[in-house]
Amino acid sequence: MSRLDRHRLWAMARKETIQLRRDRRSLLLAFALPLVLLLIFGYAIVWDVKDIALAVVDQDASAESRELVDGFLSSGYFSLAARPARPEAAAELFARGTALMVLVVPPDFAADLGAGRTAQLQVLLDGSDANTATIALAYAEAVARTFGQRIVLNGQRLALPLVAESRVWYNEELASRDMIVPGLVAVIMMVIAAMLTSLTIAREWERGTMEQLAATPVTRLEVVLGKLLPYVAIGMIDVVAVSALGTWLFGVPFRGNPFLLLPLSLMFLLGGLGLGLFISAVSRSQVLATQIALIATFLPAFLLSGFMFAIENMPTALRAVTYLVPARYFLVVTRGIFLKGVGVEVLRVQGLLMMAFAAIGLALAIRSFRKELT
Repeated sequence: MSRLDRHRLWAMARKETIQLRRDRRSLLLAFALPLVLLLIFGYAIVWDVKDIALAVVDQDASAESRELVDGFLSSGYFSLAARPARPEAAAELFARGTALMVLVVPPDFAADLGAGRTAQLQVLLDGSDANTATIALAYAEAVARTFGQRIVLNGQRLALPLVAESRVWYNEELASRDMIVPGLVAVIMMVIAAMLTSLTIAREWERGTMEQLAATPVTRLEVVLGKLLPYVAIGMIDVVAVSALGTWLFGVPFRGNPFLLLPLSLMFLLGGLGLGLFISAVSRSQVLATQIALIATFLPAFLLSGFMFAIENMPTALRAVTYLVPARYFLVVTRGIFLKGVGVEVLRVQGLLMMAFAAIGLALAIRSFRKELT
């Protein structure tokens, strides 16, 4: 391969920039789509469960039972949906979707407390939404434990002999959005990077300019780097814009060093852009290239990176596949820098793996030009 000539490289980058400026669809994809995806997913994906529809069957009607019910309603997790007279009404409430949980306080609730016996409660749940039902049950148990610390015995409020004090690091309010938004940066950048360059070579074929490009005295490396340079700049702008909007609009903390995020983002983008260029070269159709890029990047980044589902809970075979998903490593980077403020000493392995991804992406892109330019 001949020596890299910066004049030819700059000419190729300038040519790609001019074509990009004339292509409104690519400009919209480059600058608008990342922000739109952040807004849609940032507001739509919420794992916090609040205002759970609660029906209360208070068969005791005592001061203690009212205090218990008030504890549920004032917790911020539950909202009163109905007060049926009998527990048998739960089936109809669940069928109509009126309530997700039914709390049944038996008639001897206060008497058992007064006699020092263990008081019983019944919690009925609509299990058609298993995830929400599991979270609702955990909330109910937490409220019941809090009430248990204030039980009335012989007219005196007694504290439990052991009180556990918990502290949550990095995400004190356990807000799911603090975990979602940094993950979205990784998912969005993977999708946008591949889709941006997936149109470049296919566009040359559809416009009939590939023969002219093949006739120019440029090397494969100069073509690849020249075509990538404008998109590298756009990708870095997108990283900054999405990160800034995520912290400002959603209130997600940014505790790390932005000058560490930028070079790691650059390596991740180079791999994604190279992959998109490879897809563009082998497909030769903008529509087909876009479809392949979307399938090859969005689904793995969304489902197999640890963004939506914990990798530890996946089957063994699927966990092995996740090691091939670059977004898995960049997800660790974004969450680590945003939420934990970690440095290069923690992210060294992820950085090396993304360097390998960038090298593989660029190698695929360069190799894909072998037949066209030789």
